[in-house]
Amino acid sequence: MGCRKGTWTFVSLIHRRLCAGRSLICPSALFSSASTVSPSLSFPPAHSQSLLTNRQIPVSLHPPAHLSSTRSLWHPTPCCSLMELKEVLQVLEQLAPLALAESWDNVGLLVEPSKSRPIKNILLTNDLTDVVMEEAEAMSCDLIISYHPPLFRPIKRLVQGDWKQRLAVRAVEAGMAIFSPHTSWDSVKGGVNDWLVGGLGRGQVSVLSQALCGASHCHKLEFTVRNTEELNSVMEELKACAGGASLQYSTSRADNGGIHVGVTCSDSVLPLSVHTLLPHTAASQSLNILKLEKPPLPGHGQGRLSVLDQPVTVATAIQKIKSHLGLNHLRLAIGWGKTLESSVCTVAVCAGSGASVLNGVKADLYITGEMSHHEVLDAAAKGTSVILSDHSNSERGFLTVFRERLAVRLPDTVTVAVSKADKDPLEVV
Repeated sequence: MGCRKGTWTFVSLIHRRLCAGRSLICPSALFSSASTVSPSLSFPPAHSQSLLTNRQIPVSLHPPAHLSSTRSLWHPTPCCSLMELKEVLQVLEQLAPLALAESWDNVGLLVEPSKSRPIKNILLTNDLTDVVMEEAEAMSCDLIISYHPPLFRPIKRLVQGDWKQRLAVRAVEAGMAIFSPHTSWDSVKGGVNDWLVGGLGRGQVSVLSQALCGASHCHKLEFTVRNTEELNSVMEELKACAGGASLQYSTSRADNGGIHVGVTCSDSVLPLSVHTLLPHTAASQSLNILKLEKPPLPGHGQGRLSVLDQPVTVATAIQKIKSHLGLNHLRLAIGWGKTLESSVCTVAVCAGSGASVLNGVKADLYITGEMSHHEVLDAAAKGTSVILSDHSNSERGFLTVFRERLAVRLPDTVTVAVSKADKDPLEVV
């Protein structure tokens, strides 16, 4: 019995070590290289979702040969470990970095409970409404991921008279966190817009409004100093301006025998940096300030244009989009000189309200949620047909796709559900 008990204790210790170690090889660790925005950050295409079962880790649709035999080692196994909110947020950031969101947007963690608790139930919704909140409360939800931010504009009070504030109060009282990705999902490669344009089939897809790298250094200061001693003095003063942070700079020998210096800095540090250089005669007299362009992030950005591999008619495009969005009705404006049998070779899409992104884009067909009356007239007059689905209908179907992508990166202790109560507030009567 003593031997058997010792063996059981050893096995138990090994099991606990594996459970504890799971956090070291969990999906968030496997995808840690994607935590920064880079061209390699992408989702598998929408048509590949059948490859992603609920508990597989999709490292690549075509893994290298030397990795394919070890794929089973990455399969999450049931474990006693629970997941904290900050860990789920890390996974969400890896799937769609918040840096990709538009500057006007309000994305990220909007409501954070005061008491930490394990995340066991996550509810995905396009809009957080009263009926969705009731659904969340009924399932003891720990985290609501609302595509549209329920809190958007600054508020000065939390009262029951405003429906969005009322929902925020209910979330706080229930200890539920609320997270909103919004335009970060639109922009990321493989996100909402790639899913939307995929409804018409394969094609050569490009981004309409290119996302740029969120580089912190936006300016370059170029100047000349007389010698090494002056260089060291100037750099120490500039470091003090940057709050002690390391500076990116380069030096080269100047034609006059001095030292040419190039220093990069951010918008916030620029005025103080220039002021620091003024007392140094050689530096101030030779100073040039260059505005640095942010590098593009291929595949990321707002809107998509697809040159279809197999052109379709306008009538066929309508049926395909109805099926893709799960709708019985769409609104259509036929482009000038076109008919339902006209060929669609190029299609431009933008989920939600897409007129500002689609404006001026040359395509046979526009697909978006909503456009104003005059914006539709302008497009049709240029020979472009327009399909409108109503705002949220152009986005909601992506929730099911994202549920799979999120679920495979979380342990078995977390349930991810798509709201059944969430729906377009408008209906055809």
